Amino acid sequence: MMQFVMSEGGPFILPAGVMSEISYFIETRLGERYLDAFLLDIEDGNYTLDCGEGDIPRVRHLVRRYHDLPLGYADAAVIACAERHGGTVATLDLRHFGVVAREGTIQIVP
Repeated sequence: MMQFVMSEGGPFILPAGVMSEISYFIETRLGERYLDAFLLDIEDGNYTLDCGEGDIPRVRHLVRRYHDLPLGYADAAVIACAERHGGTVATLDLRHFGVVAREGTIQIVP
């Protein structure tokens, strides 16, 4: 499932650590042409890669807090990054993100 963080008035923000997941999903389900278009969007500035070592303490906390989902690194990185950038996450994954959204740290948009 492709997830990304929306930035107010700016490009979509993608945690750099989930690029391999997103790229794999696009390539295997949509094809190489769509992967190239996605990478071109990054190159053109429509997406910004973010989420670094400064987010790791929050990522670790989220993984421990939601271990029963389980909430893994990729989802926790999206949440940590979103919290720093206004809290909006575009996703269809309500199973994981919906639980966190109910606690008020992020908002979900489809």
